[in-house]
Amino acid sequence: MAYDFDLLVLGGGSGGSACAKRAAGYGKKVALIERGPSRDANGVRQGAGYGGTCVNVGCVPKKLMYLAAQQRENMVGDVALAEGFGYTVPQKAGDIDWAVMKARRDAYVAKLNTTYSTSWQKLGITVIEGVASFVDANTVSIALNSGGTQKLTAKYVLVAVGGKPKIPDVPGAELGVSSDGFFDIAKQPKKAAVFGAGYIAVELAAILHALGTETHLFFRGETVLRRGFDPFIVETLMSEMASHGPVLHKNSTPSRVKKSKDGTLTVEVRSGSETVELSGCDCVLFAIGRESVAKAVKLENAGVVTDKNGLIVVDEYERTSSPSVLAIGDCTNTGYELTPVAIAAGRRLADRLFGGEPRARISYEQIATVVFSHPPIGTVGLTEPEAKKEFGEENISVKQARFPSMMYAFNSDKAKVKTGLKLVLAGPEERVVGLHSIGPCCDEMLQGFAVAVRMGATRADFEASVAIHPTIAEEFVTFGGWGQDKNAKPVLPPYLVRDDERRRAAKKMGCMMALSAVAGGLIVAFALRKK
Repeated sequence: MAYDFDLLVLGGGSGGSACAKRAAGYGKKVALIERGPSRDANGVRQGAGYGGTCVNVGCVPKKLMYLAAQQRENMVGDVALAEGFGYTVPQKAGDIDWAVMKARRDAYVAKLNTTYSTSWQKLGITVIEGVASFVDANTVSIALNSGGTQKLTAKYVLVAVGGKPKIPDVPGAELGVSSDGFFDIAKQPKKAAVFGAGYIAVELAAILHALGTETHLFFRGETVLRRGFDPFIVETLMSEMASHGPVLHKNSTPSRVKKSKDGTLTVEVRSGSETVELSGCDCVLFAIGRESVAKAVKLENAGVVTDKNGLIVVDEYERTSSPSVLAIGDCTNTGYELTPVAIAAGRRLADRLFGGEPRARISYEQIATVVFSHPPIGTVGLTEPEAKKEFGEENISVKQARFPSMMYAFNSDKAKVKTGLKLVLAGPEERVVGLHSIGPCCDEMLQGFAVAVRMGATRADFEASVAIHPTIAEEFVTFGGWGQDKNAKPVLPPYLVRDDERRRAAKKMGCMMALSAVAGGLIVAFALRKK
């Protein structure tokens, strides 16, 4: 059958763009359908735009806000560094022109939107703006933004439409904003209520607090980050937030949002058997999770199966229940709502479909991730409980430390932010199966350690690397063991073990060669004597 395209990509976010570009690079005919941003009747954003959630209402603008907050936090506040190092900082140094920052942030994002569009055009990708839905497994109908409809066919169709924030089903929820809506806030809130326990809620609450907003963080359980993070990290984060962060409200769920006569908002919250109120808020932010938007593309017409949460069920090669339909990113059940994961999955998929490498796929193990909390978190591999479950408790050991870094050397004890580092080690070889960190610079230093963990490094490999001093990261390679426990024995660095093995092998080979020479000489002598 002749198709219009080799590949149709639904969604111009990180994953869809990566796959489209890689496929076009292989000389394939590719079309990318992107709905673009729009607003509903209430002004709520529908669709992220070129570059997807990450570029428009996610990683990129969030990191810019995080950096702005970090600058203020270093100058003023209870953990400020500047005065300790001898700087005279007037209190008004902490005042931020929110409108100016927002304008510059939005301009930066708009520039990235253009970059995406330009890169697609350079590769010859056909870009169509509109909302796509399946007619059958190889045919898509597009409701064009410009009006009318268009049908296209392709040998393969990739669904990469991402997700959207969830909003709680409580009275007055429409008065609040989602994590997407956070980036529409035109004026700095004086008082904010943030609901959620995941990394998005933690990050946005920390940003608001560090920028000087009175911030209250409400979450359902005893702690935030209850899934996927090592207890050591969670414990450290909770302690640091309690000391230096937003006001924490555990075991709390929203029940109502009301608007007062003065225009401020009051949130009604259930906490155990009690109902409490927080009034005077000019921002109520919901970051209680995200959900797939794949339902809108009429997956049933293509025979694509979803799970109970509406996520597309895929196998390790991103294949759906329909042979011609693939899916990647946040709309799938892979469990990783991370931009680099979607990009890697998209590129590997194109390699497999069009690059002649049938084994190409992303491995969803040992994926590193960072939370831009205050302080930031960097983690890769298994948590201690996960490792004990997989390898057996008797086969797991840990090395961990918690301390204030040199960055806070001149602060009072109450104004020192703690750093926490932890290695989870498996087996007698002490392979590093989990590496967890929280503290200043942990976001930036994780990438190199993630490579080492992915390659199967052991504690001996870590300790064979001479420390860079004085740094926070050096603690990971100087945990040691001997000298701390009278029963512990020194661990010989792997390169010395290899050198010793080489010497033994060379010696053995030399002996064998000598024996061969002797044997050869005897054979020659015997032959000559016989003559």
